Amino acid sequence: MSGHLRELIVDLDAIAANTQVLATRSGSAGVMAVVKADAYGHGLVPSAQAAMAGGAQWLGVALLDEALELRAGGVEDPVLAWLVGPGEPWVEALTRGIDLSVSDVWVLDEIATAAREVGRVARVHLKVDSGLGRSGAPVGDWPTLVDAARKAELDGIVVVVGVWSHLAYADAPGHPTIDRQLEVFREALDVAERAGVQPEVRHLANSAATLTRPDTHFDLTRPGLAVYGLSPLRDAPPAALGLLPAMSLQARMALVKRVPAGHGVSYMHRYVTNRETTLGLVPLGYADGVPRDATNVGPVQVGGRRRTIAGVVCMDQFVVDLGDDPVSVGDLVWLFGPGDSGEPTAQDWADATGTISYEIVTRMGPRIRRRYVGGPAS
Repeated sequence: MSGHLRELIVDLDAIAANTQVLATRSGSAGVMAVVKADAYGHGLVPSAQAAMAGGAQWLGVALLDEALELRAGGVEDPVLAWLVGPGEPWVEALTRGIDLSVSDVWVLDEIATAAREVGRVARVHLKVDSGLGRSGAPVGDWPTLVDAARKAELDGIVVVVGVWSHLAYADAPGHPTIDRQLEVFREALDVAERAGVQPEVRHLANSAATLTRPDTHFDLTRPGLAVYGLSPLRDAPPAALGLLPAMSLQARMALVKRVPAGHGVSYMHRYVTNRETTLGLVPLGYADGVPRDATNVGPVQVGGRRRTIAGVVCMDQFVVDLGDDPVSVGDLVWLFGPGDSGEPTAQDWADATGTISYEIVTRMGPRIRRRYVGGPAS
């Protein structure tokens, strides 16, 4: 770690290597690396570039603003944006060559209007709700959406580049919902084919399905979490899948002091010392993305030893009970990393706070300095 008080380190080589693993596991299918939510907190543009260097052919984001940010950052690779609402900047999206997901006829109508305005053919991916119950056209409405898209295609307004859906339970590879969703998706593809729609890519598989269900790969897999080296499977650590966690969070000890037995620590004194001891102050808090639920349970590593947060996590800081160990101001505090040096991992934090590793990495706040290592320029 450099001299900065708090630092989030992102290993771009790890992202590229993870993408290469996923590309291999995808077989003949291509890879769409999902870089939504600032690339799961890892940094949108640098992570996208690293994923493309690792063999991804497409990028996927939730919001249209994220796709436009990629374009502004010089990323010109194919990108799909899928979470849209009325009145989006459709014209800008079309002029920047962004693919758009369509789950309802009203979306298609708004995109078609913009396509006519700018004289460009819109690239769309039709989404069917195969059982997740979020976005996507319900099965009963799917033929209507397909017919409307085909008419717009024949009118030269849109081209249906993709047909897609999303799995609800792929992190449990044998769960019966996977087979049911796969069946519904195949039926939806048949409906599209009978209507004359011939998509370039059909995509269904998320990270877990990319790694465990080749029957869901079709033309394109769509991994997200695994791109960043975290496991999407409940019982498989990243190393078992050939993945390397790309994010590490570190800080420098800001204050060290001795206190007597019976000393209350942090708000509401939810931790009280049971002996004379040394307390260390770590300058990270819930404003930076450290879960407040980590109170008295969050794992850290100081001086080569695992420790647990002592007392309530505050907005900007938390405390660690160091016992009698020789720790000084400026010493390194690991919150999480790959785990290679015994430090906690993002999954350890998720387990301790009752959440998932996705949330741990994506919640890291903008006050933490980012430092990128590896990548094309390294």
